[in-house]
Amino acid sequence: MDTDKRNTRRKAANNTTGSTARAHVTAGGAPRTVDGLRELVVRIGRDEADVSLGGKAHTVLAKLLEQPEEVAVRTITDLATALDVNASTLTRLCTKLGYAGFADFQSVFRDSLAHRHRHFYTHQAQRLVAGKAARMQMSGRGGASPEIDVVAQLAHESIGNVETFLGRLSPDDLRGAAALLADAPRVRVHALRQFSSLASFLCYGLGMIRTDVALLDAQGLGVAEGLAQLQPGDVVVVSSVAPYTRSVAETAAAAAEAGMTVIAITDTLASPLVPPARHAFLIPHESSFFSNSMGAYLIFCEGLLNLVATHLGKRSLQALSRRERLITALGIETD
Repeated sequence: MDTDKRNTRRKAANNTTGSTARAHVTAGGAPRTVDGLRELVVRIGRDEADVSLGGKAHTVLAKLLEQPEEVAVRTITDLATALDVNASTLTRLCTKLGYAGFADFQSVFRDSLAHRHRHFYTHQAQRLVAGKAARMQMSGRGGASPEIDVVAQLAHESIGNVETFLGRLSPDDLRGAAALLADAPRVRVHALRQFSSLASFLCYGLGMIRTDVALLDAQGLGVAEGLAQLQPGDVVVVSSVAPYTRSVAETAAAAAEAGMTVIAITDTLASPLVPPARHAFLIPHESSFFSNSMGAYLIFCEGLLNLVATHLGKRSLQALSRRERLITALGIETD
């Protein structure tokens, strides 16, 4: 990468995340909040940070940020074993980031955990109410069968994934993404394989409340042709999770390079979709399902669509009303 391109990318990053990141960093340069660390990981992935990490170290840091509670309470030896690295690797990572050592790095996570514990009673009450509803439902069935247990396990795992992504959500990212999806001249959505269904769902929902929304390669003419129809200021939404679809990651990078704004719906900070994205939303998919669990992703997209509709206000109401008139005129729905 030449010097001019590097400076341009750093300037763009400063416009979107720089002011926020500085608020989380001490004079010594090491982030003092978990959010600050997450922002640093993104900037490192974009090659826009003053510190650089190898691919393995970057992945280790991303994995640590996926489990902040574990980092707060476990020993360096336990964490190293869980990550399949040496404890010395974690120590070197901490000092590379500007911390005095692992204890200094861990204090960032402990401070974050202490902040969360201030809301302990509210959290417990919410779980109590949810648990009561679940118990009433179970008693009404008169006991569960093995078949029901399979479905119930998946449901509980999806609930866990939802709770995890709720803890990661940034209000600024949600507001920013909703505004972009509402106001951009054109929006294109791109995902392949299993996540093509998510792309279709998001595209359909956006199309209900605004115009000029489509799948990036809806006609099968090619991704390059789809991107060629867009201009800087248009939005491209991409989605893929581990194991990542290479072409989706390449499409995200190409769209960002061409001046389009990328929004990523993916799973971890180590995802190749994160570096080119203006806003990246991390949704877990851990479950006993034999493929990637989609439940939490659909719930997130429903929430994002509601935020877009709210941002559009009367414009979304007018779009929905026009759609209803056309449905009636064409006799599409039955009574």
